[in-house]
Amino acid sequence: MIVLGIESSCDETGIAVYSSEEGLLAHALHSQIALHAEYGGVVPELASRDHIRYLIPLIKQALAQAGIKKKTLDGVAYTAGPGLIGALMSGASVARSLAWALDIPAVEVHHMEGHLLAPMLEARPPSFPFLALLVSGGHTLLADVKGIGQYALLGQSLDDAAGEAFDKTAKLLGLGYPGGPALAAAAKQGHAGYYHFPRPMVDRPGLDFSFSGLKTYALNTMMKQAEKNLAETVEHPLNAQGLTEQNVADIALAFEQAAVDTLVVKSQRALIQQHCQRLVIAGGVSANLRLREQMGQMVKKHHAELFYPAVEFCTDNGAMIALAGCLRLQAGQMQPLEIAARARWSMQALPSINQT
Repeated sequence: MIVLGIESSCDETGIAVYSSEEGLLAHALHSQIALHAEYGGVVPELASRDHIRYLIPLIKQALAQAGIKKKTLDGVAYTAGPGLIGALMSGASVARSLAWALDIPAVEVHHMEGHLLAPMLEARPPSFPFLALLVSGGHTLLADVKGIGQYALLGQSLDDAAGEAFDKTAKLLGLGYPGGPALAAAAKQGHAGYYHFPRPMVDRPGLDFSFSGLKTYALNTMMKQAEKNLAETVEHPLNAQGLTEQNVADIALAFEQAAVDTLVVKSQRALIQQHCQRLVIAGGVSANLRLREQMGQMVKKHHAELFYPAVEFCTDNGAMIALAGCLRLQAGQMQPLEIAARARWSMQALPSINQT
């Protein structure tokens, strides 16, 4: 089965062609980073318009890269939620119309299920069951995964998602957009131990997260340091926040260490609680090198295995949607003719499918 995947949930237009026999045949991506950078975050109306502009050209590009014609497709998969409703409708409309024109089935895909299954694009995919830590700009959660559509929520963020906290802290530090990669880059120049941030909720039982406090702690640390710089008449150039370049790097490192430590502690607790030996990390934050390194050290101590997607498939992309859609189409799942999308959608509401 050959499936076209369309991802348009936020600020990246992702298209891919996936074969159930040969794997990923092609993928194309258009990022809207430059479009939203001057606003410091995603502007929904601009995102929707940009998806409309690039969807058809990217579909043509992916099909050409795969060396196939539209009539070769056996199905179309598209992100139906959660996400920005206008952006979702842009992709869903194109996907459903294309499927209708070609007389092939279309299937909606849950955005977070796409991320969860992204490691299956790799040469060494995880087998069920496993634990999944999904960390992105919009979600942070731990799930017990028995199979496709069999997701038991173990814990989630009670406020900001981890990626959201990275982005907001980067913005406070004047590091620009997107904030996560910029903060991680700044942290590489930081001095360990100069600042110490709290590890929220690690001293409490349970698997829930909280990251808004880290953002507030970073702001308070910045303000205190800026006051100190002013009082001491620091010789190094100060940025708009009153911080030196080294101050920014040190605060970025302290924040990153605290966020990563929190994610590792909770994941370790989940592995022990669920008596599981496989851990998947996915979503945009799973590209963070410190997180990968510390997760790797943790699972090694517990004689467990760690799985994550290639960096290019950590952020939003069409490949994960094409893969997830192919699995559901093979199981006989498809959508009716009407075009639908959901801004909010629980993964626990997804139907399960049997794997052979």
